Amino acid sequence: MSAPPPTGPLVTRGTLAGELRALGVRSGEILLAHSSLRSLGWVCGGAVAVVQGLLDALGPDGTLVVPTQTADLSDPALWENPPVPAEWWPAIRTAMPPYDPRTTPARGVGVVPETVRTWPGALRSAHPQTSFAAVGPRAAEVVADHATDCRLGERSPLATLERLGARVLLLGAGYASCTAFHLAEYRIPAPLVEVGRPGPYGWERVTEVSITSDRFDELGHDFERDRPVVRGTVGAADARLFPVADAVAYAERWLALHRPREEETAYRRA
Repeated sequence: MSAPPPTGPLVTRGTLAGELRALGVRSGEILLAHSSLRSLGWVCGGAVAVVQGLLDALGPDGTLVVPTQTADLSDPALWENPPVPAEWWPAIRTAMPPYDPRTTPARGVGVVPETVRTWPGALRSAHPQTSFAAVGPRAAEVVADHATDCRLGERSPLATLERLGARVLLLGAGYASCTAFHLAEYRIPAPLVEVGRPGPYGWERVTEVSITSDRFDELGHDFERDRPVVRGTVGAADARLFPVADAVAYAERWLALHRPREEETAYRRA
């Protein structure tokens, strides 16, 4: 039995670039993109065409930034999708390769970020679990000095993107994927957790701010209601465009109101 033909729309590098420009992506800007390839439709050239279209819209002076997180470099005791037997945990901790920004693949963020990670000239930040990759003239500035004990806080690319006036593009991705909201978690009272991960000298544990994307969809709904967010369609995907600084400032106020201290124990995750 043959597979049904694709329903489209047909998306190409050129249509992507044109629709991104129509949405409001500006030549020369810095763009933090969260994307879903599947949401776009039938993309001629797949993830490569998406990256090309994004870079075309940004032009030679623009910089594309994506999350290249590696959630699998974590304590196997916390794995849920799927879990692994408890008797495996010590062996996994011993054998897990440490993070290498040149070779460690991104995990759980989609095929477009992994394509950016391997793009010619791409640079990647140093944090072993929450790195970012960037392509463009400001890439080195964006990914520099990502402290290995600061996942998504003041010493991460998110704070640099805020300072540089970058914008967020949600391309078929929801607000649950909006990493900019996490920067706000570092600016409000938040619990600390011990995070386990492979290090250059074996298994290590570091103290970090507890982060979670729980309720980010609700936060994003209110943000979009109260603040100017550019909305449109790129291919078949819903797209949203807004400044990193606006998202962080709104999230600081929202989280302080909607995550009271008595709820914080529910957010203790490593």
